[in-house]
Amino acid sequence: MSEKTTTADEKGSSQETAVIRTETRGGVGIIRLNRPKALNALNYETMVAVVDAAQAWERDEDISVIVLTGSEKAFAAGADIKEMSSKSYMEMYASDWFAQWQRLTQVRLPIVAAVNGYALGGGCELAMMCDIIIAGEGAKFGQPEINLGVIPGMGGSQRLTHAVGKAKAMDMILTARNMGAEEAERAGLVSRVVADDHVVDTALQIADTIAKKSRPVAMIAKESVGMAFETPLAQGLTFERRVFHSLFATEDQKEGMSAFSERRDAEFENR
Repeated sequence: MSEKTTTADEKGSSQETAVIRTETRGGVGIIRLNRPKALNALNYETMVAVVDAAQAWERDEDISVIVLTGSEKAFAAGADIKEMSSKSYMEMYASDWFAQWQRLTQVRLPIVAAVNGYALGGGCELAMMCDIIIAGEGAKFGQPEINLGVIPGMGGSQRLTHAVGKAKAMDMILTARNMGAEEAERAGLVSRVVADDHVVDTALQIADTIAKKSRPVAMIAKESVGMAFETPLAQGLTFERRVFHSLFATEDQKEGMSAFSERRDAEFENR
């Protein structure tokens, strides 16, 4: 899939493809889903483009945080049903459909989702792959796959249960009801709810804050929190303690603690 450069300046650059637009602002990489006529439905091309952009920024030492967003009307209204509807079991199984989304969850940079409008089906699942979710007051989250004769396939039955508990996950997945932003925040699915027109700005402010921290420390912090969902408590505690110890081999630990003692802002060098 080819990309074309649309703008570039001293603060960053932006690129556009048929399905996403990417932009960099300082240490922040921004991915905007770009299928407005389909309410940003997630087709195969979008999956590849999003994952490739995120992995490229992970390799770019100048980028520390990623913001993922859609449009004012829809973050993403689901997976692309037209693309899937005629496929056979063997086609889905042989291609391991949706498996590439797992690559996004393996990106070590923190990812902030800025959600306006609909985040349904695959859109809800994509938001849950991110580390922080900022939602507009009018955002709607849901897993309506049962209405199509299927279940969530991008992790919804698993991540939603981790996020909001069994009772609400069962309610949403079995009835296909949507969850509004305020309920999503109360349930623990959403990090913050802000006015609809402040969603992207808030996500960028959070990303800018994280980008000013030590890049490797932020990556390790993300990995440590992730371990809480993957391992028993005792193993997770040991992991946390060991990586805490390891950070004393970094220059940023020395700078951070010196700055605290000297009552000044730390100037991290990401090493």
